[in-house]
Amino acid sequence: MKKNIKTSRWMSGFVAATCALGALAPSPVKATVSDEDFNALKAMVQQMNGQLQSLKQTNQLDQQIIQQLQLKLTETQRTAVEAQQNSIAATQAQASPRVPLDEATVNHNFQILGDAEIQYVKTQGQNGSFALADFAPIFLYRGGDRILFEAGFDFGLQNNSPNGGGYTTTINLSFAQLDYVLNDYLVLCAGNLVLPLGTYSERTAGWLNKFPDDPLAVDLVPGSGVGAELRGALPLGESGKLLTYSVYGVNGPGSADGTGNHDQLDLGGNVGITSDGTTANLHDNLVGGARVAVFLPFYKPHYDLELGLSGQSGEWDSAGGHLWSVGVLDASLHLGPNFEAKGEYILSRFGSDDLGQIRQEGWFVQAGYRLAGLNLNLPFVNNVELVGRYDSLRDGMGTTTDRVTAGYIYYITSALLFEGDYEFIHSSDPAQPTSQIILQMSYGF
Repeated sequence: MKKNIKTSRWMSGFVAATCALGALAPSPVKATVSDEDFNALKAMVQQMNGQLQSLKQTNQLDQQIIQQLQLKLTETQRTAVEAQQNSIAATQAQASPRVPLDEATVNHNFQILGDAEIQYVKTQGQNGSFALADFAPIFLYRGGDRILFEAGFDFGLQNNSPNGGGYTTTINLSFAQLDYVLNDYLVLCAGNLVLPLGTYSERTAGWLNKFPDDPLAVDLVPGSGVGAELRGALPLGESGKLLTYSVYGVNGPGSADGTGNHDQLDLGGNVGITSDGTTANLHDNLVGGARVAVFLPFYKPHYDLELGLSGQSGEWDSAGGHLWSVGVLDASLHLGPNFEAKGEYILSRFGSDDLGQIRQEGWFVQAGYRLAGLNLNLPFVNNVELVGRYDSLRDGMGTTTDRVTAGYIYYITSALLFEGDYEFIHSSDPAQPTSQIILQMSYGF
């Protein structure tokens, strides 16, 4: 459009100039225009007309280009708007807060774990027999982001009295506790708790144990107690080191018949409800306990050390006149995926009416090495783990017992184990056998 305006103005100016020149020429003077001048002027007009046509064509071409650019601009703007709208929609979808799940119907998980074992035992001086058929399920329930519940049972078989026929099925509630996660560093637990006196009861009992039977010294501490507990862990730096801790209050031990005689101490029977339905603690006050430990990983995976110290103290007899106290030192060491060693030292004291102050102590240390670490690449060898244990017990009433155990574990699968142990027993009690063989098939699920 601008080029057309300029062309029209140029032609108007040219005509005006021509008329002005005609007006300025004297009227009486008549000039003759030669053919040469006329042809030159004609050529000039034709040239100007050609330029005018060229300008019109150029203008038309420019108009086409402008229209094409406008169409492309319109399409680009439309595409940009659509992309912006899609981006906003995606951002809003990502930024929308997650709708909380209905804890009562949706956000929960239920699992059954546990183990089962069957044993064959041949004790020196006794008949060999299949002595154990045990099923120990563990029920796990998650009721939300913060609520957990777990319970463990033991189902077993035993003969009735020697003069009676048949057998009895035993069912025991090993533990049942509700856990509420207060924050990243603290959990509140309540119920029939697995007590953190050492680590054996929590981490090694049953199928997790590398031996078919328990160390002698674990009989000095209760495996569980009814009460409440706070436990958690704190990171120590950024290298994986942890400080773990727990503190609890439970009913504690009780007296089997209410007296303070030494043989009436019952470490696990005080559950707050007696056989006649009475709801009460067997003594006046609750019993307190705690554990603190440090976990130290080394420079490689599967290389670590854990050291822990735990204890518990409180009344045990119905009159509240005697205390029962225990302290446990525990340690665990891993040197690669094929070697593990662990042990505990347990010291307990309690007062009694008949024998006064009684001091009991015991310890065990055990180790296992998987032959896969030898890289022999031989059939069946890589599935074998050699194990050994030394444990000892001093009951504080004149009996001492030391035991050495050597054995193996054959991993049929990672969950199905065939174990065999030979035990050498040295005891001041003449009724104790001197040797024992135990074979066990166990399955963890």
